Amino acid sequence: MGAFRRRIVIAHEGELQRGTARAALEDDFHHFRVAVDHEFEQVLHVEGSALRNPYALCPSAAGPLGALVGMRLDGIASSVGRFTEASLQCTHMFDLAGLAIAAAAKKRPRRKYDIEVPDRVDGCTQARLWADGELLLDWPLDGLLIAGPGVSLREGFSRWALQTLSPDQAEAAIVLRRCAMISMGRQKNLDIQIHAMPTGRCHVQQPERAALALRNVGSTWDFSARAAALCADDEKWLAFE
Repeated sequence: MGAFRRRIVIAHEGELQRGTARAALEDDFHHFRVAVDHEFEQVLHVEGSALRNPYALCPSAAGPLGALVGMRLDGIASSVGRFTEASLQCTHMFDLAGLAIAAAAKKRPRRKYDIEVPDRVDGCTQARLWADGELLLDWPLDGLLIAGPGVSLREGFSRWALQTLSPDQAEAAIVLRRCAMISMGRQKNLDIQIHAMPTGRCHVQQPERAALALRNVGSTWDFSARAAALCADDEKWLAFE
């Protein structure tokens, strides 16, 4: 037994007139960075990089992030999905770009999310999210259902969060929902895959690309007992050094 862990750190430097927001993400399966330059409340440039990724073609998903250029800064991170088609993007770099854009809109200098989803027992677990060290969300999960309120993690979750929760809680809830879903990957031997599946759900899973997106064997790491290692290599970059 162990736990899926993810850390996301977002840093912003500048003002609405001109600035840069950087965001880094690391978990069992991924390590990505995204930088967003903005000017006069619009996205000027987006750059992504893959430091550890499940498929050989994941780094090529940095290019499609350019579709966000021209977007007006928006304090709702998930608004990137209204500006361009999410299924053509790397899910995780796209999420990071949304969080970076939201941080720029809010002029928030820094935010750190830590997520823990223990391995499931009989389909149940307790998913938790800390924001800047403070426990913000603590969900008992039964399958894909948040026990208590009975909210499903499937379609319609983002709409529910944005309509029901405070802006900060909604952002955090959407972050935790993503982790609750992908944490189930710990139950599988992902390295038996040869290439990505042609589901059409993300950049590498597009049918014309999936067979070329070979599995990076050994790219899954276990952070169950070493949460402090997450994003440790990103700190200088996030400090704009």
